[in-house]
Amino acid sequence: FIPNTCRVWPVTEPVSQFWSCLVKMAALKGPDTLLSAPLNVTIREIEVNSAVVTWEILEGDPVIGFAITQQKKDVRMLRLIQEVNTTTRSCALWDLDEDTEYIVHVQSISMGGSSPPSEPVLFRTPKESEKLASQSPGEEEFAHAAQLRAGELIIIVVVLVMWAGVIALFCRQYDIIKDNEPNNNKDKAKNSSECSTPEHPQGGLLRSNV
Repeated sequence: FIPNTCRVWPVTEPVSQFWSCLVKMAALKGPDTLLSAPLNVTIREIEVNSAVVTWEILEGDPVIGFAITQQKKDVRMLRLIQEVNTTTRSCALWDLDEDTEYIVHVQSISMGGSSPPSEPVLFRTPKESEKLASQSPGEEEFAHAAQLRAGELIIIVVVLVMWAGVIALFCRQYDIIKDNEPNNNKDKAKNSSECSTPEHPQGGLLRSNV
């Protein structure tokens, strides 16, 4: 094994170092017959340079940590990741090479040693070009949908503005007509009085002299 890194959940620095060293010492003791190998080891969120490994353990196992080994297929060099947090059931794999096959094992660690390794899980990281190609259609569809929504909103706003203008114009014309009605009535009354036959001051009709 070539230890590469040790992930320690932050508590206080002395306590973190203590638990990290404790897990390493337990792992060096060898197999613990009381521990079962982790189950349902799965690789998720596979990216070009990273992935996430998840697993499960039997309830009641006296686990104080986990050891994850990561190995390129057909390459003897290993990366060992120590995970001290006993509540987590996942670990991030980082600094991976694109278009490369990896083999992952997970072991439980107790005070008495380590469990047998889990069943090996094989996965391949995608190429950068493949990842971009797989993301492009979704991004284009999203952009197209966004453009359609924007166009629909613009049309709706224009229609509402036009209706508001029509209603405002109608109200203005109605107010003008309503204001002119009294003047029209006065004019009509005046015109009717002027057109009527004038009466003699003494009550008789005016007669023209021949």
